[in-house]
Amino acid sequence: MIRINLLGVERKARKTQAFDASRQLTAACSLILVLTALGLGWWYWSLDQAALQVEAEIQAAQGEQSRLQSLLTEVREFEGRRAQLQQRVQLIEQLRAGQSVPVQLLDHVSRSLPDMLWLTEMEQTPDALTIKGRSTTLIALSDFVGNLGSSDLLVKPIEIVDSQVESLATGPQGAPPVDVIRFTVRAGIKAGQPAPVAAVPAAPATVGG
Repeated sequence: MIRINLLGVERKARKTQAFDASRQLTAACSLILVLTALGLGWWYWSLDQAALQVEAEIQAAQGEQSRLQSLLTEVREFEGRRAQLQQRVQLIEQLRAGQSVPVQLLDHVSRSLPDMLWLTEMEQTPDALTIKGRSTTLIALSDFVGNLGSSDLLVKPIEIVDSQVESLATGPQGAPPVDVIRFTVRAGIKAGQPAPVAAVPAAPATVGG
């Protein structure tokens, strides 16, 4: 009669199954650890890349801020210069408005000068223009008065306040003096003109200039 020990075979099969299950569990745990390590590595790498990107964006923003700050400074300087220029322009316009009539008077007096006559002093008051000068002939003085009367800024008639003959030395020492007519002319200024200017000595001139 043959006897077969099935209990030993069964125990051996159980040991084999237990060993296989242990190997599977170990492999599963190892796989989980590997996947976890890979996941953590990828997560840290993602965080590092995100940090680098954020750092780059911060640097770019700081550079843009510096550029904008520089532009803002330039704009402020430009605005300051423009304000100064506007003030200068306004001041020039005010000066032009205030000096328009005196300038016109000077221009008219200059164009009214005939030959053989020159001026020594000119003064404007609120209501009159007084001119002093010298002339070599009465005809030149008469022409000057007539020329002054052609201006709309002056009130006619033009008055010769004073005229005197005086001797004027014009040549080297010992040369005979020249008789000239020293005169003072006053002309009324029409109402509504700006404030007067101070007395202005006329530029020196030579006889016949």
